[in-house]
Amino acid sequence: MTRPVVQWPHKALRTQAADVIEINDDVRAIWDDMVDVMEAMPGVGLAAVQLGIPLRLAVVDASKGRGQVVRMANPEVLHASVEFRDHDEASPCLPGVSALVKRPRAVTVRFLNETGQAEDRDFVGLWATSVQHQIDHLAGKMYFERLTKLKRDMLLKRAAKLAR
Repeated sequence: MTRPVVQWPHKALRTQAADVIEINDDVRAIWDDMVDVMEAMPGVGLAAVQLGIPLRLAVVDASKGRGQVVRMANPEVLHASVEFRDHDEASPCLPGVSALVKRPRAVTVRFLNETGQAEDRDFVGLWATSVQHQIDHLAGKMYFERLTKLKRDMLLKRAAKLAR
């Protein structure tokens, strides 16, 4: 059984998550749960706050065949490309709607990996989009906050109508 995904406007989705102090068995168990939820959606990434867990933890797997999950604690973008990429983004926290979001095509991210070591990794394309999407979640931001006010209002109105 997978953990439930919290729904917008849950407070966890609007609050900055806390840094992870150390990678231990509790953190690894949360990552495992997150991977299970991500695979069940199916999706290409998940942030702990989406499960109501206020920690800076994320998982991403944008590989074609799956099974290449990157587990990250305290991820931060060190460098972003000047070239942008549009991608239709969505979230299980606001089901039934999506929007075209423009983000840097490539990013270099520093995070603590599964062994607790700091790692710098380059992500490109869908990987980069998903990592940035998860980092936004950890900062208490949803993808639709990157839209114009008009587009954001239309998306939220459509989501509310679907929820009825």
